[in-house]
Amino acid sequence: MNLYTAAQVREADRRAIEERGIPSAQLMENAALAVVREVRALPIPGPGLDGPIGWVTADGHVPTHEEQAEFWAMRRRSAIVWCGPGNNGGDGVAAARLLLEMGWQVKCVLVGDRSKMTPDCREMERRLNQAGGMLEDFDPAHKEQYMPFDVAIDALFGVGLRRDLEADAALAARMTRRGTGWVVSVDVPSGIHADTGDVMGEAVRADVTVTFSRGKPGLYVGKGAVHSGRVVVAGIGIPDEFYPGRSQNVLVGREDLYLPPKALDAHKGDFGRLFILAGSRGYAGAAALCARAAARSGAGLVTLAVPEDVYPILAAKCCDEVMVQPLPGDDGAVPDMARGCAAAVIGPGLGRGERAERLALALMRALPCPIILDADGLNIISRHIDVLDEREGKTILTPHDGEFARLSGCALPIRDRLGAARGFAGQHGCTLVLKGFRTVMSAGGRCAVNPTGNPGMAKGGSGDALAGLMGALAAQGLRDAVELAVWLHGRAGDLAAADKGEYGMTPSDLIEQIPYAMKELCERG
Repeated sequence: MNLYTAAQVREADRRAIEERGIPSAQLMENAALAVVREVRALPIPGPGLDGPIGWVTADGHVPTHEEQAEFWAMRRRSAIVWCGPGNNGGDGVAAARLLLEMGWQVKCVLVGDRSKMTPDCREMERRLNQAGGMLEDFDPAHKEQYMPFDVAIDALFGVGLRRDLEADAALAARMTRRGTGWVVSVDVPSGIHADTGDVMGEAVRADVTVTFSRGKPGLYVGKGAVHSGRVVVAGIGIPDEFYPGRSQNVLVGREDLYLPPKALDAHKGDFGRLFILAGSRGYAGAAALCARAAARSGAGLVTLAVPEDVYPILAAKCCDEVMVQPLPGDDGAVPDMARGCAAAVIGPGLGRGERAERLALALMRALPCPIILDADGLNIISRHIDVLDEREGKTILTPHDGEFARLSGCALPIRDRLGAARGFAGQHGCTLVLKGFRTVMSAGGRCAVNPTGNPGMAKGGSGDALAGLMGALAAQGLRDAVELAVWLHGRAGDLAAADKGEYGMTPSDLIEQIPYAMKELCERG
């Protein structure tokens, strides 16, 4: 799914209004209808059903389940709508009117300077007044009147926000959660940067975000993905041709990925040879996890080259499906071990010693095939960026935020993960995989965001599994191998969590689920 920046969205709005003659108020009504549709679909429990137990009437009668169900079916649903003075607030005022006309109890609150209300927001206030409602001014001195409600609708600020929430706006953002069952944000949770996902001082944390026409990057990356909840992309009548056909930012979906069927007469040579340089004393597990993930991911041959002192351990752990070889004493012979490989992985558990550095750099210079740098491979290349810049073959770097800070010199936390990944990949001519919640991949000026994965994967060894999986797919020459690997890695983690739970799952459990994640793609349609 293409993701569009705030500037692109505003330009599409402008063209729809000015070039196609679509009334801006009609677009606002369409947006409000989309919000109301999602609000009405929310499951709102009542006490005695899914809520508090022990409901007793004034005369001491304990209602039956059927009596309680009848009572709550008759009860008016309630919503508080927090509105800013801009067009996002106008969407909220229109939604308040629609809910009021549907029989809901509605409190509509203006947070901000009434004199700064846009013409469309004022028009929606006029329509709300005609329907018997009103847009009240926010009174922070009497906060109790703003709770409780079944639903809070956040229409404070939209995609245009570029500064931190302050004063009443920040207070209102915090209050959306108080005494409220559900929070629904209009277009973008207020306080979230629409392009980067950064929290600007304070931000609403929504259960559902109804965004209009196209997805925005900030809803899917960083803290924005946490604060947005379930994202619903709703059309509001803006013609498709007013959006660029291809965006610089995309959300990777299952429908975008492809695993080709294997030929009936295929042999192991058709699926590539992967060479892995990994492991050291105390870190044999990282090498084993990387190699096992590669073997589970379809590579024809997997060679694991390890220091001689850990060779017996890894030969025993990986002997069935992986060719484990001890590194020769002569450093110059190591590139010869990797000659003819279709891809290479350098780094998992390799260590930071002088020999590890020499071997990694020698392979970087000698091999023309795609190379995946992970863990200690990243630490080594961070001291030799010139080798990365000089390399003609494809290089894929897989850092987490801390490793990326060492590579790039950027400050932590990274407030714009898309921009940081795009900038580094462009500067050094590589593919960057910035790991973490909603991993970002960038190459050639394009960024892809991965939606799969879960907190149970936040364990040592998960990254080693990703490196092996990615190496295997690259060795097979699969189209979009990087995006495919990251998506499959997250999907395998989701399957492992469904089976073992997020607390108890391990990277080994994830590796065992890789074939099932791949099988899902093969069986699609």
